[in-house]
Amino acid sequence: MKSKMSEVAKQIWREADCVCFDVDSTVCTDEGMDEFASYLGCGEKIAEITRKGMAGSTSFRESLLTRLNMMQPTRSQLEGFLASHPPRLTSGIKELINLLHERKIPVYLVTGGIDVIVHPVADLLNIPRSHVFANRLKFYLHGEYAGFDETAPTSNSGGKRAVVQSLKDRFPYQRLIMIGDGATDLEAHPPADTFIGFGGNVLREPVRQKSPWFVMSCDELIEEMKNEPIKER
Repeated sequence: MKSKMSEVAKQIWREADCVCFDVDSTVCTDEGMDEFASYLGCGEKIAEITRKGMAGSTSFRESLLTRLNMMQPTRSQLEGFLASHPPRLTSGIKELINLLHERKIPVYLVTGGIDVIVHPVADLLNIPRSHVFANRLKFYLHGEYAGFDETAPTSNSGGKRAVVQSLKDRFPYQRLIMIGDGATDLEAHPPADTFIGFGGNVLREPVRQKSPWFVMSCDELIEEMKNEPIKER
């Protein structure tokens, strides 16, 4: 049964007309918010909350709220972090995204991370910032932390599923794929037409078990995609 699911997922991947990527531990080697927390001096505590959220043992909204309340990041601290911490891209991801672009397949970044931390990642990969779905922090006049935009779908459990559904409602995507390492990525399928679990940076066993197709590197995705001739779109 698992083998058949994998073959179906590979076929959908080869014929994909839209691909949504998680960012932390998928497109990038690290967890952006954990790195920001380390910069602020509370990295271990925040990383533990992140791990529980990725494993699905706490709701994402609860995890996000707890982490940001503990961090209390200011605007100047965020700017300092961005200036000193360029994105760390996963091996092969740039080549994979370039391949998708060559085939005129739209690419989106869908993440529970912070938008301004994700924007440099999108820029490096030539992904329009309008294709980034992430969380926006709010600040008071003098830069103190004032919360986050609770209307953003990615700030809540099921947020990635909501983003994928909105994309399918707005565009005629028939073979939309979600790729990621965590439980919040997996729950986007359905409405995603299939899900590809990614373990190249962190292997989460529950996600591996439930993924129609699970890969350990971008090279696996590149090789499988190259098995499909380029089609006019």
